[in-house]
Amino acid sequence: MPRKSLVLLTVCLATVTINLSTTITNIALPTLAEELDAGTRELLWIVDGYNLAFAALVLAMGSLSDRFGRRPALVLGLAGFALSSAAAALVDTSAALVAIRVAMGVFAAVIFPTTLSIIANAFTERRARASALGLWGASVGVGVALGPVAGGFLLEHYSWHSFFLALVPISVLTIAMALAWVPESRDPHVPRIDRPGFVVSVAALGTLTWTIIEAPEHGWSSAITIAGFAVAAALVIGFVLIERAVAHPMIDVTLFLDRRFSAACGAVTIAFFALFGFIFLITQFFQFVRDYTPLETGVRFLPVALSIAVASIVGSWLAPRVGTKAVVTPGLVMLGGAFLWVATIEVDVAYASVVVPQMVLLGGGIGLVSTPATESIMRVLPPARAGVGSAVNDATRELGGTLGVAVVGSIFSFRYADSLLATVQGRLDGPTADAAADSVGFADAVAAQVPGLAAAVDDAFLDGLALGCTVIGVLCLVGGLAALVALPGNHDDSPDQLDQLDQLDRPDDRSTAGDVVGTAHDAPRR
Repeated sequence: MPRKSLVLLTVCLATVTINLSTTITNIALPTLAEELDAGTRELLWIVDGYNLAFAALVLAMGSLSDRFGRRPALVLGLAGFALSSAAAALVDTSAALVAIRVAMGVFAAVIFPTTLSIIANAFTERRARASALGLWGASVGVGVALGPVAGGFLLEHYSWHSFFLALVPISVLTIAMALAWVPESRDPHVPRIDRPGFVVSVAALGTLTWTIIEAPEHGWSSAITIAGFAVAAALVIGFVLIERAVAHPMIDVTLFLDRRFSAACGAVTIAFFALFGFIFLITQFFQFVRDYTPLETGVRFLPVALSIAVASIVGSWLAPRVGTKAVVTPGLVMLGGAFLWVATIEVDVAYASVVVPQMVLLGGGIGLVSTPATESIMRVLPPARAGVGSAVNDATRELGGTLGVAVVGSIFSFRYADSLLATVQGRLDGPTADAAADSVGFADAVAAQVPGLAAAVDDAFLDGLALGCTVIGVLCLVGGLAALVALPGNHDDSPDQLDQLDQLDRPDDRSTAGDVVGTAHDAPRR
């Protein structure tokens, strides 16, 4: 097998591993609630503690890998991820598990931008790079979508501890592959780390992510939530001012003036907002409404995983030939259509003839969006600064996913509670009704003891699901319109011109942060 193929195999395996960890715990939340005596708040942090650390640190870690070396960063990140995964399998309290999940997120933030940076430096010709990004994008989608499948299988045969133990040998294998096949690369001319930018970027992303996660608990209009968003906005403004003022910024914020970069970042954010929101809703639908076991629920996610993988490869093949706009825009429209269709499902919806086509349409849309948009982001930067570009891309994915869970979860909870309370008024005492409105699991348990209540719970759940999916669907359609307007076309790029355009997009590896500005503004528009 050619050396570059082995490099790609290594980074794809690393990507699958850390994205698998993003969603694998979702399937075990009812079990964790029982065995760790965890309430709703603790369960939320078990899932989102990982995402918080991941999103808050990923931008800064991309810059560090550029400076100190990509292979050492990959090996260090995988080693830390393996150790923290092993530790997670040994804990017996929810607080300890949350803390270790945060540690896992830190090491995932080291790994993720490094994988994309390695690809950008190993595959320098556009079509080869686009194909590599297609496989990388497929591994991202498969890792996220296979989390419930793997979690369901392991929970069916072993305890929840097996989720984390299973990640250890995969991480160790990937370390061995990295040491054997991944060449060392770094930018020796990257200036000293922009420490003020580093600290403020971590604080800004961390505050924003924390506020989004906590908003459903405190209320979107509460003083705490408003203050959190205000602090996050102030930190973002401060970060922009710092990056414009320092001689060697961590990231050139003027990159966002390039429509290839900013519009593509927006498309990736929307795609992962939609994916994580869908996983949040449909996992509960399968387990609470359809009464599937964890394994039965996980297996039913396979159409999403497979369609993401196939569409990512197809999208990477199409984008260099017909243009990013011509691939991303239909992908967002497919996503919007899929969610508006999901919003119409009933309790007894047929899985094979209705849910599977919905999942294929959804997964296909995500694959067509994520890989071409990622390739558009990476083309703005030279390979020597690929860590920064990949970190921005990764941060948009994580923030999109976190926002998807928080926003969709809040919308769902509000509509579900409102609908259920209106139905059970007079049938349940006040405290019991409030508890059922706060927890679908509690409502499900109560419904088993009160005749006729199960139908009311299911109807309330579907009301919440319909509103959540409608919001996602409309957002995706608006994003498709924005992509049609903002993303550059490719009608002027004939196949014979692609290599020449690549050279214009890729300055010498000795480029500094100042050179990146020139790349962003001087490269020909597509």
